[in-house]
Amino acid sequence: MDAHQTTSLLIGLAVIVLLARMLGVLARRLGQPAVIGEVLAGIALGPTLFNGAITEALFPDSIRSLLAALSVIGIAVFMFIVGLEWNAAMIRGSGSLAASVSLTSIVVPFGLGALLALYLMDDYGSDDRTAFMLFMGIAMSITAFPVLARILTDRRMTHTSLGVMALACASIDDVLAWTLLAGVVAISGSDASEQWRILLTVPYLLAMLLVVRPLLQRFVAARPGLRLSPTLFAWTLAGLLLSAAATEWVGLHYIFGAFLFGAILPRTGTEQVRDQIQDRLGQMNGTLLLPVFFLVAGLNVDLSELDTAGLGALALILLVAIGGKFAGAFAAARLNRMPVRQSAALATLMNTRGLTELIVLNVGLQLGFIGQDLYSLMVVMAVVTTAMAGPLLTWIIGPPGKDEDTQPHGSADDAGLVADAAR
Repeated sequence: MDAHQTTSLLIGLAVIVLLARMLGVLARRLGQPAVIGEVLAGIALGPTLFNGAITEALFPDSIRSLLAALSVIGIAVFMFIVGLEWNAAMIRGSGSLAASVSLTSIVVPFGLGALLALYLMDDYGSDDRTAFMLFMGIAMSITAFPVLARILTDRRMTHTSLGVMALACASIDDVLAWTLLAGVVAISGSDASEQWRILLTVPYLLAMLLVVRPLLQRFVAARPGLRLSPTLFAWTLAGLLLSAAATEWVGLHYIFGAFLFGAILPRTGTEQVRDQIQDRLGQMNGTLLLPVFFLVAGLNVDLSELDTAGLGALALILLVAIGGKFAGAFAAARLNRMPVRQSAALATLMNTRGLTELIVLNVGLQLGFIGQDLYSLMVVMAVVTTAMAGPLLTWIIGPPGKDEDTQPHGSADDAGLVADAAR
């Protein structure tokens, strides 16, 4: 790096951090998750406004590869924190209602998304038609567990039966959606000359679950009152990065390895350590690295030439995304005799997509499943479906603190109440 690149990088990072923070705070004051403002900050710094003049001035081509590298670290840490907060106990104790709602809220939008892909194929399709259809189905099926948890926390609903059920459904949704995405990446995203590596996925998963996880549990059990020392923190960081590197190398995406390493860390006896890890990683990640990811994502969003045909495609995408998720979740909830308003509230929460959707869309863009034009429209869909959740909830069940379903139901302490850095 020369002096000009270094100066451009540092100034660009300062602008990213401050603008993301300001728009994030503004979004919170307007009753929206901070991620809405931060995504809009990334789009504002991209080529959509002023014909890309801001982009060229602040982020010349010479530093974009550096920004992309920082965004990779940010997403890896984010996925690790999501895995760290994910709790399989919610699935085991959620009963048939959560299972059926999760299944239908995946199957219905997935099917509609695949049908929509057939319609969009001529204008937006990729060379691999099958991968395009499968990816569109997955993109329509996403529910953002961290953003949903944040909304429930803000509305003081995490200990209500509706809140606990929503978290359980979103947790199951996460597992199903990531599994589907991993399958599509494994089938269509690997380099043809190195597809043999995908066969190593199963041994890797078995090693993580049957060897690494028990070893970590023994390590924790032998050290009552374990605290986060600099050495333990360094080993945790190394494990997260190596696990992410392993899944990237075998032909999956690095996000899966980062998530898995967080998910296998022991929960019992590590409460204090987990909180400290999240505090140390989460604050820096949420303040610097994730805003860089939003910028990198925003650099690929160009709505400046959106025409009538593009608006029509966007309308269809929104209709399928919102309608498919809502119809699937609402129908399953009603079939399980959940009251109408609670069913509608649950279906609304399942429509929250947030940062999780952006990560999935970036995977699709990187692997060539979708092009930049469709990516831009899908980012708009992610923002709209996340922004509408709060107002719709207020319309359906009333403002925060006046929800109809306020009786505690179980415990949501392990549901993740994800910190601000985890969005």
